[in-house]
Amino acid sequence: MLRRVVPPPARLVDAGAGRGRFVASARAAGYAAEGFEPDPARAAAASGYGVRLSVAGVEDAGVVAGSVDAVTAWHVLEHVIDPDAAVASFAAWLRPGGALLVGVPNLGSLQARLGGERWYHLDVPRHRTHFTVAGLHALLRRHGLEPVRTHHVLAEHNPFGMWQSLVNRVTRRPSYLFAFLKREAPLDARDLATSILLLPLFPLAALLELAAGLARRGGTVAVLARNRP
Repeated sequence: MLRRVVPPPARLVDAGAGRGRFVASARAAGYAAEGFEPDPARAAAASGYGVRLSVAGVEDAGVVAGSVDAVTAWHVLEHVIDPDAAVASFAAWLRPGGALLVGVPNLGSLQARLGGERWYHLDVPRHRTHFTVAGLHALLRRHGLEPVRTHHVLAEHNPFGMWQSLVNRVTRRPSYLFAFLKREAPLDARDLATSILLLPLFPLAALLELAAGLARRGGTVAVLARNRP
């Protein structure tokens, strides 16, 4: 998504870098990549990928204004307290013509409509803000970032998100299988059995999500925006 607009060896900062896997991949692709992560345990785990991350949030990341060519914020904006302030910071860090790549759940998606209050990405309180594509574009433009490409067909979250959103309509706990696999939910034999029995519906859910993405209603979106000179 970035290479055509900001090719290596550009300087890249990954905001909310998690365990550092993307920073490691970006370095392998030739980028001068670094990142920061507010969770100390996740930041420490980046050593397993040969990466050292700063333990910081957007507000105290210490990135010098106008010093980077690209900022990536992959599923970060929905978590922060003030998305407007976060985007203002990203824009300030970029050199003229630099690019921001941001990924977020899409409140205007088909899976959000089908899932309703049990939509997979309606993950309150972890997800504080939910975006439509129009709303995200408006937020970016407010800070001088012009969207140049919006991706609706994304394999990382979207097929599973559609399947889980549909399954959530019949389980007692929303997104039970996801929470159980992450060890965030206790064993519930009924919800676990229901989820397993509905696993064969995954291919159908993936096809439905593909159709939604092609219709520009994907469950999550990625927007690439350029910093206007």
